[in-house]
Amino acid sequence: MFMRYIPVPAEKGCSTMIRNILTAAALAALSLTATACNTVDGLGDDIKSVGQAGKRAID
Repeated sequence: MFMRYIPVPAEKGCSTMIRNILTAAALAALSLTATACNTVDGLGDDIKSVGQAGKRAID
């Protein structure tokens, strides 16, 4: 169940710190993207709900 850390040798000319920074930036971008999708989906549901309420009010 637990992921074991497997060290990956740094490529020639690439420091470990730079690799860690790029990994952290990629994970941050991925989490922000996932959050944005949920927010847009929620916004779509809200707009749909307002449209349905307006339709019920007209009928």
